[in-house]
Order: sequence, then structure tokens, then C-alpha cells
Amino acid sequence: MTKRTYSVKGMHCASCVAIITKKLSALDGIAKADVNLATETARIEFTGKPLGIKVMNELLGKYGFSLVEETPPKSAAQEIPTDRHASKKQEKLDELLHQKRQVQVALPLALLFFAVMMWHTVAALVPSIPQFPIDMETWHSITLLVAAWVVFRIGEPFLKGVGTFARTGTASMDTLVGMGALVAWSYSAFSILFPTLRDRLGLPHESFADAAIVVIGFVLFGKYLEARSKLKTGEAIEKLVGLQAKSAIVYDNGKETEVPVETVVEGTMLVVKPGGRVPVDGVIFSGSSSIDESMITGEPVPVDKHEGDTVIGGTINKQGAFTFTATGVGTETMLARIISMVEDAQGSKAPVQNLADKVAAVFVPTVLVVSVLVFLLWLGIGTPALGFKSALSYGIMAIVGILVIACPCALGLATPTAIIVGTGLGAKHGILVRNAENLQTLSKIDTVVFDKTGTITRGEPSVTSIEPFDKNDKTDELLALAAGIEKHSEHPLAQAIVTAAKERNIEPLKVSDFKALEGVGVDAKLGDDPVRVRKPEGNESARPEIERLQQEGKTVVIIEQNGKTLGLIALSDTLKPEAKETVAELQRMGKRVVMLTGDNRHAAEFIARQAGIDEVVAEVLPGDKADAIKKLQAEGRTVAMTGDGINDAPALTQADVGIALASGTDIAIESAGITLLGGDIGKVTQAITLSKKTMRVIRQNLFWAFIYNVIGIPIAAGALFPFYGIFLNPAFSGIAMAGSSVSVVTNSLRLRAAKLS
Repeated sequence: MTKRTYSVKGMHCASCVAIITKKLSALDGIAKADVNLATETARIEFTGKPLGIKVMNELLGKYGFSLVEETPPKSAAQEIPTDRHASKKQEKLDELLHQKRQVQVALPLALLFFAVMMWHTVAALVPSIPQFPIDMETWHSITLLVAAWVVFRIGEPFLKGVGTFARTGTASMDTLVGMGALVAWSYSAFSILFPTLRDRLGLPHESFADAAIVVIGFVLFGKYLEARSKLKTGEAIEKLVGLQAKSAIVYDNGKETEVPVETVVEGTMLVVKPGGRVPVDGVIFSGSSSIDESMITGEPVPVDKHEGDTVIGGTINKQGAFTFTATGVGTETMLARIISMVEDAQGSKAPVQNLADKVAAVFVPTVLVVSVLVFLLWLGIGTPALGFKSALSYGIMAIVGILVIACPCALGLATPTAIIVGTGLGAKHGILVRNAENLQTLSKIDTVVFDKTGTITRGEPSVTSIEPFDKNDKTDELLALAAGIEKHSEHPLAQAIVTAAKERNIEPLKVSDFKALEGVGVDAKLGDDPVRVRKPEGNESARPEIERLQQEGKTVVIIEQNGKTLGLIALSDTLKPEAKETVAELQRMGKRVVMLTGDNRHAAEFIARQAGIDEVVAEVLPGDKADAIKKLQAEGRTVAMTGDGINDAPALTQADVGIALASGTDIAIESAGITLLGGDIGKVTQAITLSKKTMRVIRQNLFWAFIYNVIGIPIAAGALFPFYGIFLNPAFSGIAMAGSSVSVVTNSLRLRAAKLS
């Protein structure tokens, strides 16, 4: 199956989304089409080879839409995210400028005619207010001429919606606004241009042309504010794109040359100066530095880097110059992958949106039917009670008001705008969400399962205790001897002992004749004395101190000199500093916390006690980890699994939400729905908080979008008139409609300031 993403032109509301989705999905060769109003994109899955864009546009063109294919790059190495996003941003800015120019003309006119409308209304109620200085007949003629220009010139996109409906029978928000404005203007034109016929037919003298001006003015203003707000929802992606370096310094035969970053290929030797931005991913060849990775991982403390360490493109070199070899360029850098992942998440749909999509699919046709029925109802019931002229006048106002106030836009924007802002906020904190469904599911999880090694623990051994057998010996002397011997070994345990000496500022003793003994340990000479670091032999494991340490899952090595055992050093994988607080916070949230590991029970329970985890599932084979998740799910639990290794991949896939640490393997990250950058499990609680806050905003948006239409449409139809004598002027319907979409987007933007910890 092939997937492609296209920009969509001409899409303005949830009904547009429903039309495009339905029409594309019906085409042979398309398995699935996801259309997103907030990002204005269509993600299409093809059953085989992608359909030509011409074929799809021939179909969509009938309904006023078109797809734009992004220009494929020459190669992954030559594409950088900056180019694509810069062009898309410029397109949106150009479109926004066009909307702004329309609003600069339409809004002042709308405000002027709205003010005159209010003057007439208030003057009729309050005798002390003077009448409008221009006589009504002249004013109505002026209004009709201005309205003609506003409706047929500025409101042309809305009239196109009416034309599309007439040709194809499909309707959108543009159709509703266009029909409302057209009805208002058409009756006014008939009333003013043919007064004799109007009187002979007994029709009201009302003019609704001012309502057409106000409606189009305020709707355009609302769409402009909505577009401007939608531009802000994508600021997270914009900031990520802004991290991309524009150039790189190539080091070749002692010469330094600055080149565009897109020309850098894998294997190129590059130089980074103090204060410079790392251009691409790579491995340090020479030099050392402290690098600010906060913009990628969310971690505020700069990370020390030395020869052999990896560096990430987009991060900032704080001090020290170094050279490094490029290992990831173009779309293969971590930054490019992060941008791609955030884009995918922002373009995806949450299951909670399904209801809104179903409503949007039938919304506009239903509104059209309701408006006609209400008009007929006013004529049928209103005529006996109010007379034909008044009934017709109210009927026309009702049909215009209903068509204008009905707003599928708010329904279409409720979920995707919150998802865009929420996933962007997550990326800012080093939390990458694969899709909206994972974000929604994460808000419902009640059980969090952690792998042990590399997730709860650091994933590498370190010295936990040094115990001389002779109480007169000093631990520092024992460590100095052990480090002197192990300095010549490359074994992970040996490196841990050397690191412990370095951290304690202990100088390793100088030894000679180093020899590694397979399965036993290492030998050397200290002067003329034979010295050895080895594992316990024979009955040594029965010694109380050794037995105790081994039951805690620690590895014990014995240090001896001249055949005499001097003491022991215990090593183990240690708890990550944030693990205990993370577990405690999850428990405060009411989550069940479980450790799932292949390690022996003693080692697992020792680490679990340190972390504050009560429930441990140990000695589980990699293939059985997924079964352990299934058992929890069989209990009715909604499970999030957090891991970092290849052996965690099946469990991450089985879990309702898989959470991978980016410090782990690529296969684990590919299997997960959420990725935490920097390997910090403290972000698990932040991710849960993010999901809950995002879902809360989505529910608020959907509630207000539904309630707005549920209350607004009956009021526009005149539901208050029989009880209170109040009838909503169509002008107010236009204001309300403009405000509904803007309020939904503004509510979503509040997420940008949300605190996750």
C-alpha cells in the first residue's frame, strides 16, 4: 500500500471534508482518504500504484476542490524540511493577505450598515432618538447597490458554493452563506425594482439587503480570524523547522569550507565552532564540547560530548570546537524524522472526531431542508396570526438566519486544531505522538507497565558497593587496585570499575603483564605481586555478604593479591534518578504500575522496591512479554507499555499505547505510539497529562460546536418570537457564525500555555 499527502485547495468547512473524503474514497485504487480541515491536507492510501493527480482533480474539480502534490525531492539527502515548509507557509501567508484585503473592504461596510440598522431599530423604540436623516426609499436603493457589489464581487466564493450545489447537489458552508445572502438580496431587489408588482401581490416592503452586507462582512472577518488562528496552531512545526541549520562547515585536507546544508552527504567531515548549530546528525571524530539539546529532547541541561559520542542536527554547540562525521543527512536526520512524526500526528484523526464527521456529512443538507420547512411553517402558521406580509417577512428572515447561523466549521475544527496544538506542545517537551488515536487512548489508560533494563534503570552497570574483607583496608585502595587491573580490559564491568575510580578522583595503580582469563576474570602484576579480579569461586558464594548482594541481583567480583582475597566490588544496573518520582506520580494519578522484565526475580524485586513498584512480573521471555500485556487487558485494563529494547517491541505493539524511549532501539520506536526523547521516563507522566488536557479541550470544542448549532438554529428560526416577541436579525446570525469557529480555534490555542508537570 502506498501513502501520499496532498494539500487541498478550496476547503472551508467540515462539510467540505465530508464531500472530499466521500468522493476520493469512492475512486478505484484508493483504500482510504483522511482529509484534515485544520492542516488542509488529504492523506491518501492507495491499494497499489498512486493514482495520477489529474484523475483525482477531474473528480474534485466538479465540487470546487483541488489537490496539490508536493514536489518529490531528488533524493532524501537533498531534501531538508525548511524548503517544503517555507513554501507552504508562504502560500498560507499569501492567502491570508488576500483575505485581509477582502475584510478591509467588507468589514467597514458591514459595520456601517449594521450601525444604521441599529439606529432604525432603536429610533423606532425610543422617541427621543432622531430619525435617520436619509429617507428610507433612498437608503434602501443605496443599500441594494452596495449589497450587489458585496454579494456578487466580494461574496463570489459563497455564490460558487451555490452554483456547485445547483450542478452536483452537494452543499457546504459556502452554499449556506451564499444562499442566505442571495435570498436576502434577491427579495430586496424585487421589492425595490418592482414596487407595483410587490404591492399587487401583497408582499412586505422590507429590504434585507443590509443583512446580506452584514452577513458577508462578518463571515469573511470570521474566516480571516480563523485562518490567522489556524496559522498559529502550526507554530510548533515552524519552530522545529527553524532549528535546521542553513549551512555547514566542511573539513577537507586541513581546509574549512562553508557549504549549504543540503549538499552535505553521509561520511562528510564537518566542523562545528562554539555557539554554532550542529548541521546534521553525526559522530564526534575529535574534540569535545557541551551541547544544548533542549530544543530536541526538552532537557534543559547541556550534555557533555566527547570523541565517539553522537550529535544531533539542530542542537547548539555551547563551548569548544569539534569535528564530526555526518551519519544522517536530509530526511534521515533525527530532526527531520521528528518533524515528519509530528506532521503525521497533526494530520491524523482521533476516534472522538468520528461523531463530528458523521454529523458534518449530513449537516448542510439537513439545514437546507430545515430552512425551507421553517419558511413554509411561518407562511402556514404565521399568516393567520400576523397577516401574510408579516409572516413572509419573518419567513425570509428565518430562512436567511438559519442558513447563515448554521456552522459546520466549528464541528470540523473542534478536534484537529486541538490535536495540532497538543502534539506541537508534546514535541516541544520531547514527547512525540505518532497519531491522534494514541493521544486519545493515553488519556484513558489505567495501567502503566515498565520494562526494567534501560527503562527504569540506566541500562549499564555501575559500582554500588566496595567491601574490604579486612576492616583495616580502605575502600579507596581496593578500588585503585581493581581499576588499575581493569583499565586494560574492554569488558562493560571493567569499564564500570574504571569509571567509579574516575568519579571518586582515585588514581588507578599501575600494573603490568595484563592477561584476560576466559570465564574467570583478569590477571596482572603489581610490582612482583600477582593480582587478580575474578568472579566468586566454589563456596565463596555462600559467604553472607556475597549471598546478600547476589540475591539483590548484583554482580560480585573478588579482588586478590598474592593469593589473598582483599575484598569485593558489587556492580549492578542502577535506578534512573527520575524513576522513583515518576512511579510515585503515576500512583498519585491512580494508575496501576507494573514492572515487566526477563531478569531473575531477586534482581527485579530489588529494583522494584527502590522504584516504589509493588507489582513485578519477572523471568519473562521476550516472546512472552506480549502475553503478559494480554493478561492485563483480559482483566479489563487499558495498558500503556514503556520500553526501549528490541525485546520490548511485541509488548509495545500489543499494549493499548506503546511508549518507547528514543535512547533505545529503532525497532522499539517503530512499534510505539508515543516516543519520549532523551530516555527520560519522567515524560510518561507529562505525556498522560498532555493527553488528558488535549482531550478536555476537544470535548469542550465539540460541546460548544454542537450546542451552538442546537441553540442557534432554533433561535434564528424564530423560536423565541411566540414567547417573547424576539426575532434574531440575520445580521446577528452572521456575527454568531463568525464567532463560533474563532472561539473553537482560540480555545485550542489555550493548550500552548498548558503546563505538563
